[in-house]
Amino acid sequence: MPSQIDELSRVITEAIARAITSGQIEASLPEAIPLERPKNRDHGDYATSIALQLAKAAGKNPREVALILQKHIGTTPLISAVDIAGPGFLNFTLNRASQANLVNSIIESGAKYGQGNSLSGVRINLEFISANPTGPLHLGHTRWAAVGDALGRVLSAAGADISREFYINDRGNQMDLFGASLEAAALGKPIPEDGYQGNYIHDLALEVVGANNGIKDLPEPARLVEFRERGYQLQLNQQKKVLDTFGTHFDTWFSERSLHDAGSVEHGIDVLRKQGHVFELANATWLRTTDFGDDKDRVLTKSDGSLTYFSSDTAYYINKRERGFDICIYMLGADHHGYVGRLKAIAACAGDNPEYNIHVLIGQLVKIMEGGEEVKLSKRAGTIITLEELVEKVGVDAARYTLIRYPVETPMVMDLDILTRNTNENPVYYVQ
Repeated sequence: MPSQIDELSRVITEAIARAITSGQIEASLPEAIPLERPKNRDHGDYATSIALQLAKAAGKNPREVALILQKHIGTTPLISAVDIAGPGFLNFTLNRASQANLVNSIIESGAKYGQGNSLSGVRINLEFISANPTGPLHLGHTRWAAVGDALGRVLSAAGADISREFYINDRGNQMDLFGASLEAAALGKPIPEDGYQGNYIHDLALEVVGANNGIKDLPEPARLVEFRERGYQLQLNQQKKVLDTFGTHFDTWFSERSLHDAGSVEHGIDVLRKQGHVFELANATWLRTTDFGDDKDRVLTKSDGSLTYFSSDTAYYINKRERGFDICIYMLGADHHGYVGRLKAIAACAGDNPEYNIHVLIGQLVKIMEGGEEVKLSKRAGTIITLEELVEKVGVDAARYTLIRYPVETPMVMDLDILTRNTNENPVYYVQ
């Protein structure tokens, strides 16, 4: 059964077609009809600016175009009134019987209501959160935990074959610093200058020592490796546990290490080389991403032979495509805005369509307010508020609903005091 918006779009499109055929306006049929809910319900149930959009091509005043369309739309079983407002907006009031039909349709469809097949046959890889396994999930990860899971559900409801993926950044210098931080905490030594701080490091170090007798007596570098690997597994398991509590589930936990262990990075470079975009300069191997809009070419292999983090990015994208995914969606934090161009360039260098095969969403920061002040410290992590703490304060449903209410590209403020009130000021309470 078509949705109200689909049906309303059809009615408007047919009215435009009749106006064009009758010679009342000269224009092309629009690809889509812009529809939105008016902020003031006195202005109807839906509004469209289509008359303003058509006015220039028609060589007419927008209100004149709106009047022509109004006459061609008339009333239908769906629409009880069409009014013109402002410079040429068309406001639609729906027939109340159609509203009742919608309620009946929702009840009859049950959990299947809203599901469609517009993305049937499309395989989508949705990667989100992808936090380092070096600490608890913080507020920035929490926004993606809610939005990413919701987006996955929407895509699945549209018929897509969706795979939710968490990319584990378990390789590189940050892992060694993590291990060194745990080792120092366990031995009562100062944490390395660039190491990981916070009470959670000391708690985790105690847990590692408690579960592994004799670990402090191991010689170096074996001791550091043991602290790193034991801490890594404990922290990753904790992240999985917290996300499960939050209702966010993943189909795949993909380890960065696996790319290197399986030779996927070298394979990725070979794929790009065959496409003609890899070159050598100053004893280093580069990818000519400037051919596709990136602000500079990127190094794949340094002059000393070591691989860059960017080489992992290229291998990971190619790995996804070779696993059969048509579309790869990356959900990144605000500090990764510069990654959009280079990821698009990777897709283009691999011979793909960067406007179809890859999509990058950037999520802005979340500010927590409590008692009229911004919350800056966490009792557990020292400099962050964790997902666990947020759930403890407001609950899973309130946290998830609040985090998905706002466009991800805009910063948001979450006031914990409001979210714990049983008043209409609390949007969660109001909805319930």
